Amino acid sequence: MPASPPRFGAQARMHGLMTQLARRHDLTAVTLVDDAFDIDECQRAMQTYCRDVVLVRNPLGRDGLAKRLLQLRSLVSPSSFDRLRVALPELQRVLDKVLRATRFDIVNLEFPYLGHCLFRQAPAGEMPPRLIVDSHEIAYDLARQFAATGASLGRRLYAGANWRKLRCEELAIYGQADGVYLCSSDDEARLRQDLPHVRTAVIPNAADIDFYQPRRTDPKPDGRTVVYFGLLATVPNIDAVTHFIQDVWPLIAARHPDARCKIIGGRPPPSLLALAGAQIELTGFVPDLRPHLAEAAAVVVPLRLGGGTRLKIVEAMAMGKAIVSTSLGAEGIEAVPGRDILIENEPVAFAGAVSRLLAEPELATRIGHAARQVAVEKYAWSAAARALEEFYLEILETTA
Repeated sequence: MPASPPRFGAQARMHGLMTQLARRHDLTAVTLVDDAFDIDECQRAMQTYCRDVVLVRNPLGRDGLAKRLLQLRSLVSPSSFDRLRVALPELQRVLDKVLRATRFDIVNLEFPYLGHCLFRQAPAGEMPPRLIVDSHEIAYDLARQFAATGASLGRRLYAGANWRKLRCEELAIYGQADGVYLCSSDDEARLRQDLPHVRTAVIPNAADIDFYQPRRTDPKPDGRTVVYFGLLATVPNIDAVTHFIQDVWPLIAARHPDARCKIIGGRPPPSLLALAGAQIELTGFVPDLRPHLAEAAAVVVPLRLGGGTRLKIVEAMAMGKAIVSTSLGAEGIEAVPGRDILIENEPVAFAGAVSRLLAEPELATRIGHAARQVAVEKYAWSAAARALEEFYLEILETTA
């Protein structure tokens, strides 16, 4: 996917790191573009910081019937659905042209799905680039979670067949790479269980702390709005919202009849749209999250599936918001429970923590201030990019 303009977590990670690296280095981007993106808009946005941008339309990147047919095909294929979806000869032709025309120090591969492509190419007589993979999450571990917890038997069986293929593909590219960087030490430990000798670094997700910060022009917290935000087309977010609305929200609403829940994010499926009601609003995509977060009395992250670290948490922390999260949702975030964030896993306790923030605005303010401080000290994109730059240089020096 294109890195910019960043409208959900994976894009925000790429955009944040790339824009910072571009201040000191020359970047060329080669990217597949699914139907969900405006290719011209993405081209314009990425050209502001990249030396060159080559976007390749992906005819396989469609939802609906085309996606279902590809999933069926994957059942009888040795390749995972995730690989089949990006198995585009045109992309390799573009890579051949770009890599053979200019010598690069580093090829930074986002996600493992394109691991079948040939990246170690250079102009005649030149040293090929080092290959480094950004693992936003351990994809096969996430797929394995779906196999155990899928909403239907069919989904569980499909995920059970797919995750094993995905594991073989993902470990193969990690094993071939000169280095792999991950979002959290938890993911690093998971990867090292399977590949103990791989060279790794932890480059956490972060926030644009100058953009996401409390502003005098923003609305004040209204004392009754609870916000969840994220791309609503992903399985972890769909599960989190469904669980929160069905199992947690009724407990909150019983204590606070005037409370309202605002779900922010693009591409919600019909199952989530059906949850909207008098107290529950699904806004769809919003161009600027900040006023919505500023108005919120609390931000919730009731995730039960997933990996990596959640950008939604560091962005809400940067905005100075009090957050209630599950342990999994806050995994990898260096925040002190009770001081910087509230952590609860069971519906009753989770609802109790949210209700407490609604009833005690001074507590929400205190936690929000502490959260903002953590974001500034530990989760700025500038610091994350410096750590990534050091990882690049270490690999260049030791593999020369």
